[in-house]
Amino acid sequence: MRQIYYEEKALEYPLGKYLMEKFKNDIWIPIESHNKIPELSSRPNSDFLKMKNYIIIGVRKTHKYVKNNKTSDFLVPYTSSGCGASCMYYLVCNFNKCSYLRLFVNREEMLERLLKKAREGDFVFEIGSNSDLVLENAITKNLVYTIENFAKLNKSHITFPTKFAMCGDLLSLNHGGRTIVRMSLNPEEIIKSIERGTSPLDMRLSAIEKLWRAGYKVAILIAPVIFLDGYKDMYVRLLDKINDVLPENFKKVMEIEIIFMTYSFVHRKINEESFGWDLYDSGKMTGRGRGKYWYKGSIRAEGEAFLREEIKKRFPYAKILYVV
Repeated sequence: MRQIYYEEKALEYPLGKYLMEKFKNDIWIPIESHNKIPELSSRPNSDFLKMKNYIIIGVRKTHKYVKNNKTSDFLVPYTSSGCGASCMYYLVCNFNKCSYLRLFVNREEMLERLLKKAREGDFVFEIGSNSDLVLENAITKNLVYTIENFAKLNKSHITFPTKFAMCGDLLSLNHGGRTIVRMSLNPEEIIKSIERGTSPLDMRLSAIEKLWRAGYKVAILIAPVIFLDGYKDMYVRLLDKINDVLPENFKKVMEIEIIFMTYSFVHRKINEESFGWDLYDSGKMTGRGRGKYWYKGSIRAEGEAFLREEIKKRFPYAKILYVV
């Protein structure tokens, strides 16, 4: 049985009641705050994977929009944080907040705030920076709810990245061209060994084509680029597969984002104690602030030049939006 920790106020919302019914046969444990759960925060790093099966249900109180300068104008705190998958690099906070999926039930309040801001200008809102909304949608249908309501506007867009291919619910929606889906891709070797619990590469590529044919704007996010031994061969095979599988008309308008992996002391400890494998490479990484690491400048420059060259060979019309 699944363990579900919940704020009692969350059950006053329609989504909270829906989730209570959906998971009625699981173990429900009341908590005072989704931000502070002592019995979870005291757990050892070795419990990280076990805690991936937990769900936290609460009411989001933080609604501050953060200005962004990449593919959106604002980062928006939205309907979830954390993730149920087990990628070895996406730990945006201490493990006891990111080892599980947190669902926020006050979606009506969050969407109304989003729509109000969207009417003030022609903006792009990143709504998936804290979680994978396609995975969350399989539980809550929040993405369906959001896309359909945002489609009623005549300006502004929402966008989100995903590593999941469960897009069936989205294909028949009246999205109004207001939603941008950014599919994250990596070589099959990295997906299987490091992006554990996410959709296979073939399924992600199939989802790209389905979403594009359904009228969505779809971009490709190559992220995170990980400089494992033999990485150039791995990424050449990835680019060849993209070229072989995706439609020619899509490739002519393709937009690509490239992000190199960043790492931290927290990642190292959790991965060592939960996965038995550490991605830290002292020969390729250097410090980036207290307890954080990224690839050395020369390594990054070589990787960027390599990817730009290989992308240009196969996709002469593709636009690389940024490399970081």
